[in-house]
Amino acid sequence: MTAQDKLIKASHLINMDDIIREGHPTLREKAAEVALPLSDEDIILGEKMMQFLKNSQDPVTAEKMGLRGGVGLAAPQLDVSKRIIACLVPNPEDEEGNPPTEAYSLQAIMYNPKIVAHSVQQAALADGEGCLSVDRVVEGYVPRHARITVEYLDKNGEKHKVKFKGYNAIVVQHEIDHLNGVMFYDRINIAEPFKIEDGVIILD
Repeated sequence: MTAQDKLIKASHLINMDDIIREGHPTLREKAAEVALPLSDEDIILGEKMMQFLKNSQDPVTAEKMGLRGGVGLAAPQLDVSKRIIACLVPNPEDEEGNPPTEAYSLQAIMYNPKIVAHSVQQAALADGEGCLSVDRVVEGYVPRHARITVEYLDKNGEKHKVKFKGYNAIVVQHEIDHLNGVMFYDRINIAEPFKIEDGVIILD
């Protein structure tokens, strides 16, 4: 039984045991493009990945299942070397603590995503980045494009071309990196982790 066969069983919910950690060779491979038309197996895997993100962001479910909160997941992190990512970025509450009108600023399962355009300007998260496949804190700025345009297919095989900026752009780039065998800390300046190059936006 392949890793994907196990993950897509009807009774299985993706958990932390399914996520491979740094050092595993699959995380350094360039993932294969997903064949078209999409197979039921690949559609189910994408939906299970999104379900994991929802579960990880629900305090009760996350505690019950022992999940670390995540806003993105790539198939290679599940030992499935295919170009599939899921991103789920919640909108914050307003200043009075009311829930946002739209629950998510980004909710997408992307098949064969690719960055087709990007800004020269770069951005990095003030607190650095973390990863479900990395069980340690790696400090330092991770410079990425501040704005990107991504083409991808949805589960119906329809093509989308979407612009992302700010935090959402960082999340999508982090996940696409996984499809290319790149870890977030590969982008940190090892000698000077918090050095800021001219013009880089630091996002809180």
